[in-house]
Amino acid sequence: MAAAESDREVPSALCSEFLNFSAKDTASRWLQVSDLPREVYQHLACYVPQIYCQGPNLNPQSEELLTQLLLQSPLEWYLCGEEPSTGLAKLEQINQPSQLCGHVFKVGEPTYSCRECAADPTCVLCMQCFLGSVHKEHRYRMTTSGGGGFCDCGDTEAWKEGPYCQKHEPNISDSSQEDPLAHLTPDMIARTYNVFSIVLKYAVDMLTWEKEDELPQGLEPPERADTYYCMLFNDEVHTYEQVIYTLQKAVNCTQKEAVSFATTVDRDGRKSVRYGDFQFCEQAKSIIVRNTSRQSKPLRVQVMHSSVVAHQCFALKALGWMGHVIRHSDALRRVLCQVGLQRGPDGEGSLVDTLMLCDSKMWKGARNVYHQLLMSSLLMDLKYKKLFAIQFAKNYRRLQTDFMEDDHERLVSITSLSVQLFTVPTMARMLITEENLMTTIIRTFVDHLRHRDLQGRFQFERYTAQQAFKFRRVQSLIGDLKYVLISRPTEWSDKLREKFLEGLDAFLELLKCMQGMDPVVRQVGQHIEMEPEWEAAFTLQMKLTHIISMIQEWCSSDERVLIEAYKKCLTILTHCHSGFTDGEQPITLSMCGHSVDTIRYCVSQEKVSIHLPVSRLLAGLHVLLSKSEVAYRFPEQLPLSELSPPMLIEHPLRCLVLCAQVHAGMWRRNGFSLVNQIYYYHNVKCRVEMFDKDLIMLQAGASMMDANHFLMIMLSRFELFHIFSSIDGRKRYSRENANKDVVQQNNTLIEEMLHLIIMVVGERFVAGIGQVHVCEEIKREIIHQLCIRPMAHSELVKALPENENKETGMERVIDSVASFKKPGVTGRGLYELRPACAKQFNLYFHHFSRADQSKAEEAQRKLKRQQGEDTALPPPVLPQFCALFGSLVKLLQCDVLLSILHTVLQWSLETSGGHWSESMLQRVLHLIGMALLEEHQQLENSEEEATFSFTLKISRPGEAPSNSASILALLETLQNAPHLEVHKDTIRWILKTVASIKTMRERTATTPVADHAGQGQEETVRDKDKAERKRKAEMARLRREKIMAQMSEMQRHFINENKELFQQTSLDELEASASTSVEHSPTSADAALVCVGPRRTRVCERKQVVTCILCQEEQEIRPDGRAMVLAAFVQRSTVMSKNRQRPPPDPEKYDPIFMHPDLSIGTHTGSCGHIMHSHCWQRYFEAVQAKEQRRQQRLRVHTSYDVENGEFLCPLCECLSNTVIPLLPLKKTSSSCDPPTLGPWLKTIGQQVRSLHSAHRKAKATSAECLDSEPDCPAPQGFRLDHTPTSPYSDSIKEMLTTFGTATYKVGLKVHPNEQDPRVAILCWGSCAYTIQSIERLLVDEEKPLFGSLPCRQDDCLSSLVRFGSACWTAGCLSTVQTHFIRLLAALVPDPQVNGSPCILDVDMFHLLVSLVLSHSSVHCLDDSGVTVDVGQLHFLHLVTMAHVVQILLTSVPVEMTMEQESGGAEREEEEAVCRLYNSLRTHLGSALCEVSSGWHLWRCVKAGILPYLRATAIFFHHLNGVTPPPELHVVGPGQWEALCGYLSLPCNLLQLFYSHQDLMEPLLQGWCSHPAVKQCLQGSGTLVSFPRESNQLIELPEDYSALINQASSFTCPRSGVDKSRAPTLCLVCVLTLCVCVSGVPGRAWTSRVRPHCAWCVY
Repeated sequence: MAAAESDREVPSALCSEFLNFSAKDTASRWLQVSDLPREVYQHLACYVPQIYCQGPNLNPQSEELLTQLLLQSPLEWYLCGEEPSTGLAKLEQINQPSQLCGHVFKVGEPTYSCRECAADPTCVLCMQCFLGSVHKEHRYRMTTSGGGGFCDCGDTEAWKEGPYCQKHEPNISDSSQEDPLAHLTPDMIARTYNVFSIVLKYAVDMLTWEKEDELPQGLEPPERADTYYCMLFNDEVHTYEQVIYTLQKAVNCTQKEAVSFATTVDRDGRKSVRYGDFQFCEQAKSIIVRNTSRQSKPLRVQVMHSSVVAHQCFALKALGWMGHVIRHSDALRRVLCQVGLQRGPDGEGSLVDTLMLCDSKMWKGARNVYHQLLMSSLLMDLKYKKLFAIQFAKNYRRLQTDFMEDDHERLVSITSLSVQLFTVPTMARMLITEENLMTTIIRTFVDHLRHRDLQGRFQFERYTAQQAFKFRRVQSLIGDLKYVLISRPTEWSDKLREKFLEGLDAFLELLKCMQGMDPVVRQVGQHIEMEPEWEAAFTLQMKLTHIISMIQEWCSSDERVLIEAYKKCLTILTHCHSGFTDGEQPITLSMCGHSVDTIRYCVSQEKVSIHLPVSRLLAGLHVLLSKSEVAYRFPEQLPLSELSPPMLIEHPLRCLVLCAQVHAGMWRRNGFSLVNQIYYYHNVKCRVEMFDKDLIMLQAGASMMDANHFLMIMLSRFELFHIFSSIDGRKRYSRENANKDVVQQNNTLIEEMLHLIIMVVGERFVAGIGQVHVCEEIKREIIHQLCIRPMAHSELVKALPENENKETGMERVIDSVASFKKPGVTGRGLYELRPACAKQFNLYFHHFSRADQSKAEEAQRKLKRQQGEDTALPPPVLPQFCALFGSLVKLLQCDVLLSILHTVLQWSLETSGGHWSESMLQRVLHLIGMALLEEHQQLENSEEEATFSFTLKISRPGEAPSNSASILALLETLQNAPHLEVHKDTIRWILKTVASIKTMRERTATTPVADHAGQGQEETVRDKDKAERKRKAEMARLRREKIMAQMSEMQRHFINENKELFQQTSLDELEASASTSVEHSPTSADAALVCVGPRRTRVCERKQVVTCILCQEEQEIRPDGRAMVLAAFVQRSTVMSKNRQRPPPDPEKYDPIFMHPDLSIGTHTGSCGHIMHSHCWQRYFEAVQAKEQRRQQRLRVHTSYDVENGEFLCPLCECLSNTVIPLLPLKKTSSSCDPPTLGPWLKTIGQQVRSLHSAHRKAKATSAECLDSEPDCPAPQGFRLDHTPTSPYSDSIKEMLTTFGTATYKVGLKVHPNEQDPRVAILCWGSCAYTIQSIERLLVDEEKPLFGSLPCRQDDCLSSLVRFGSACWTAGCLSTVQTHFIRLLAALVPDPQVNGSPCILDVDMFHLLVSLVLSHSSVHCLDDSGVTVDVGQLHFLHLVTMAHVVQILLTSVPVEMTMEQESGGAEREEEEAVCRLYNSLRTHLGSALCEVSSGWHLWRCVKAGILPYLRATAIFFHHLNGVTPPPELHVVGPGQWEALCGYLSLPCNLLQLFYSHQDLMEPLLQGWCSHPAVKQCLQGSGTLVSFPRESNQLIELPEDYSALINQASSFTCPRSGVDKSRAPTLCLVCVLTLCVCVSGVPGRAWTSRVRPHCAWCVY
């Protein structure tokens, strides 16, 4: 009893009752009864089981019709009191429509959010509202909806400006908000209330009904049938394959039916898979449960009575009906809202509460329907939206708990409506104050994270798969908290402060559970056995990042809240520190006369955690105290005096030391988990609330404690105190005793510590730390990103942190720091840093990674070298600190730092030894530069005496007993150190700055005489600087001269060893240079470069040596050598044709010898340019075939190539290929002493053709054993018919000739390969011609020169293809190729023995020329008269060119001419000649040609039409004969016509070809015109192609990409109306929109229309 295909019939009893049924009478009867609910329930109990679920198959059409007439119509009659259509129309007429749009989005529908006006990213518009709003002209974001949301147009809280579109603009006259019920009569309101109460209660009861075999009271059917459904429900545990397999076993259905069942279950949430009696359905249920319970919980299956299923089906219809009815009137919507939220008589929950609380028990389809009803009713009425939000908040914990236990997606859960409620600012604050929503969300979140360690911290190490699944689901609570906080308040009430601070307490408890979680201990000895779980903790951190930022923003908007939040956070942090003692012992550190009490703690030995959210939140609040000046105005309310700076900096400092030690390689044995944590710690997604806040906390602590104490604690935590605290401490690590790894680790730690000091003192671009604006921080980020390299917009956005609104703020400042460089034909647009901003570059910018720092340093030094400046990268001038952080500058001149600087400079004097590094010295110099700039700023800006005296301190020598040199003296010594060449510019800048500061101090302290002394000292420094640069330049010049002399000597030595080679080369170069110089001489026109004919420029023979990419062996290209081949791809193409509708020819009967001018179907050959030995390629291809055959025995995986069709991937670049082209050398040709002119040559070629006719007839007669009656034609002198030419090529080359020819034949005709087919050679010549034409058209479209602009792979492909075409006749039957030549020539020179020649209007002349030239060799090989092949090439070119001129005059002359232009004397001759020729054509053709008197227009038509032909011909003969093209053809510009004609040995006036041989050309012209097909074509019966042919273009896409998305969004797949299957695809050739149809089963695609369409439209 599986599902059958035929639809069930409507029961005849129901049909008869339907004919006698009156909805009006039923409604009238209902108006009279006293117990309306009982009467309606009886009506439903009678009819619903008869309409729904009467068999295994559904009949939606009949069900819809019967439902409307028997069930819905009585309700509508009762509600309206009259004809429903009339009554609803009246309601709609008097209705005051809501200003809210409320359009509910479908899956995949485009949504729009204004980036300038939206209150938050969740505020979106539908397409119609967006197009009619002001936001269309703003910066906006376009996304596709996941379904379930609705349009926010009309919601004034969602938009900062422009809340209405044109359609929903409110009526100004109707400013008051009237009660919508005022427009209805009391009787109407009562009837509506009755109907909605009954129907909604019925729907709620049925959708939440849990009994499978019973119905609610009052709905029992009159007759109970023994019919049941086996109902299968959806879950997110079992896969499609499992469900399909189980259904095939359980209900004995086909795979197609099982796929249909599974698809419906996934889409709707449930599906009946069997219909029958109870036992029959129970049997299927037991099989399904048994087969799916082995590895996980079984599929949910219920055996339900058909009447229960019927009523549940109608319940969904009833909800949809109510949603439809309330659209007509806001008053009806208001009544439905009242009914839904009305509490029961005994105080029980409302119907909406019932639905919400039973949400997780419903199936997907039921959830979707009632969610839609809630959105179209409660969420569209602002009054009841607030009441619904209150109920939602009251039930929030229960709803989220149910969602955690449910396995459905959040999209189909009632909890997804939180985004519609919590993102309304007024509603969110109301829920915080009245329902304590913030606390509820946080505590619900914490309750679901139950795994803690002994200290109460979260522990994610031993999460099972089920717990990990719940952890992913619980993260949605963080999203709800984000919605609540996304809009900070502008006005605070006492109640809001109280509830927010209560929520903050809960949030701090959450952060307390995260403080110190996932601690790590350094592995010593052996590597960690199992990587610990770290992703869950970082996922939680990333999810909370924006929450923490938003809480800080809320705190910053109210001073009282900020003060209380600071106190609470400090209390929690103090409590956290009291629990993390870890056996710490107090110690005292002494250095440079200073002592500090601290604790003994080694990061490399103790536990350390990277998760410190409480410390970081306090750091953020501390900055806000400074930014808002609360710390200065209310110091008595803050516990600043109670703060313990060592406690504040302890854990952030440990975390930063951990990062330094990881960089030093000390934690290698801890595996990749720690490396990944460090990466994300600095990553743009986490660094704002991790690394940045740790740095701020260090700045805050350092500003509140003695600078020397701070640095001593830092040295202790970096485990470097013992090195810097004593004079001989460094000697412990002498080269003799120390471990090199330890020395290297210490060097890295010192570098990292110095870098940290630089960041603590230098990072001031945060409002509240430095005196800066918020936008300056963004500017600085962008500047330093662009210092690395120019970047695209997307790269910059990824490198900048996003705020809670997904904005980076880049657009506000980007134009002030960067200029945009537009993209070219390929590539992308880039932002480049403005030169004026380069001075703000800081080499030790805190967000640089090591790689970024290296790249930026190299880029900036390179830029300075290009500008002729020294390569020093001094620190930039920094803004002033705010008062709360002002004492940080003392770090730069404290005794401990000076001691560290002195020690490192002292080490740097050592020329050898690994105890210091250049990076260490570079950081020390940077710190000195920062201190000097700080002192310089104080001297410039301070009106009082400057307190910063760094220059005085670095000028003092060390104290006894060491009496070491001062820092300044050490710098002067290092300036001349040869091993520090790279740092000399920086040291010179420092010394110059020191001199400048001393001058400033002397100027302010002494008489003006001191100023002159200072200037003189500064000038002295400048003179020394200039002399030093001059010395360097002179040394560089001498070094270059020495290198050049060495290179010259090596060249002379090489030439002496290869004299013969260089003598030949020098002669060739001499000839080439002579020809080049003569070419430009006006008196030597004969020496111009010519590529065809007897006067062709001779090319010297050069060896061509190539390397096989497979065996790496070099091989010379020789005719008798081993074959070398190019990987190639041959394919049919129609891209150059305007007539792609022409049906493809029958491959068995098609004769391809003549290509039609419309180029309807051509064969294109391309190549990646990679070369192989033929035998290497054969072995490679055989290996690919063998691998494919082995794969057939296993599960086949889709590949991008078809081995069975001869396809393979290039071994080097993996470019798709299906054959190979043999590489052939350039043919040797001898010069003809006395070449014949056209007349004698035509006579000779005619005699040769006639003798070939006779020879072929004799051969046929001999084979047929009959006599030939026609007389023999004697062969001309020197023409040897009995001669059998020998192939000059080796066997391997001949094999490759056959291989490529057969492949071209197979692809071109779509037939099986047959190397004996006479059409093989024709297809090869055609592929050569078509490929050249396509490349010529490409060069024109891209506005590139004819020569020199092609990539080498295309150039090599053309050369190989042309030379193959000239040699392919040697691999085939000689008489067959000769026959082809005779037929080709007959198209130009009529031959009475050749029948069926086409007219010249049906022949593409370039294809004809290529085929004639390449096939002529088969005839010329028999000619021993001394006439070279060059003569034939030239005369073929002249004949075909003249035929093409005639072709253009017949097809491409416009009927209507504009005014004739004036011509110079040079062109008058051409115009008169073309007029005479055109008149001659009119004489032969009569009225078929229109009369044209304008020679100017005719000549322009000829030149324009024949230019593509001449360009393609030049490419062809260039690659055939190897003559270098003239320089004019290497550029795009004037002079192309003359250069082309000269290169092709053609006169510039092409009409001379006709008139110089008029006696020969006149008969040919008459023969061409007398062909009967010519007049037929000209009179419209055939296809005329005008020249030049237009290129096919892709359709023009709209400038605004959103217009294209809007167009696609309205497309629905004709195969399925399901939203998920919509995948529109736009054909860029013919504008047709198609669908890439995919069925419900992933990976199982239907037969898509896209591929056959591409084959028809594109190829």
